[in-house]
Amino acid sequence: GSLWPGEEPRAWMLLCMMEVVLLHGLLLLLPLAALLLYWYNATFHYFCKVAFFNCWILAVATLLSPFAAFRGRSAENMKLLRAAIQPLKHFYGIKMQVRGSEHLDIKEPYVIVCNHQASLDLMGMAEIIPEHCVPIVKKELLYMGTVGWACWLSGMIFIDRHKREDAINVISQTARTMRRLTQHLRVLIFPEGTRNQEKSMLPFKRGAFHLAVQAQVPIFPVVISPYHDFFSSKDKKFTPGTCTIQVLPKVETRGLSPKDVPELTETVRQGMAEVLEEIIMAERGTSPGSGGKSAGSKVCRIGWRERAGGQG
Repeated sequence: GSLWPGEEPRAWMLLCMMEVVLLHGLLLLLPLAALLLYWYNATFHYFCKVAFFNCWILAVATLLSPFAAFRGRSAENMKLLRAAIQPLKHFYGIKMQVRGSEHLDIKEPYVIVCNHQASLDLMGMAEIIPEHCVPIVKKELLYMGTVGWACWLSGMIFIDRHKREDAINVISQTARTMRRLTQHLRVLIFPEGTRNQEKSMLPFKRGAFHLAVQAQVPIFPVVISPYHDFFSSKDKKFTPGTCTIQVLPKVETRGLSPKDVPELTETVRQGMAEVLEEIIMAERGTSPGSGGKSAGSKVCRIGWRERAGGQG
């Protein structure tokens, strides 16, 4: 049963060659298996797309930060991030329908408030964010490596949601900056304070409205339609789809004081909630309730503008 002299090396070489062939076969099968999973397994498809999104953001932050660093910390660097994020909608097959963006074409500082659903909001933000506009973001982002560095270089304002006094100081300092600077700083805030993928809005935190009242600048509510038709972290769904972004007319705050903030907050939230409901009903092909399309915007357009004018 033993091998003939000289056959041991040949047998060993044959065994090694078989192992190499098997290894190459497995390496070829792995991409094929991954491709099949991508096309036929919704959960794997979801995680691949989310991973690509996060890798894109990390790569953008890493590659663009050195260029932004030459300019120093500036809201002008938001243009770089915006240009780098916009191609994502084409990769994912998401069509962005923006309505009312002309409202933002005014040469003065203002505050944008927008509902917050998921990290995909970055794509919506890239569609409508104007020049000299920076988001207020949670302070934790500052410690996320090159992403945090890119956010800081872009002039984003960091707020510690767990320290109320620090948050109040940031709001007050930002308000003073908006009043003082001549380049018309704009600020974007998600007043829900956290991600919300439900079809209704969470109660609004008042920081954005205190900022607008302290700076005596208008508020522009922005409503992003729900992603549930094409994206859901709960159901692990991520497919092509259409997203509607509605920019509402400005809400004046001139003449308002801090005691008006609670009612202002609820008035704007109610107007945005009505527009969100109208968008959902339009997507379903059903008619909106009484008041039609103008119901939500009317609350924002008339209610506080007339009140502010009366107090002024």
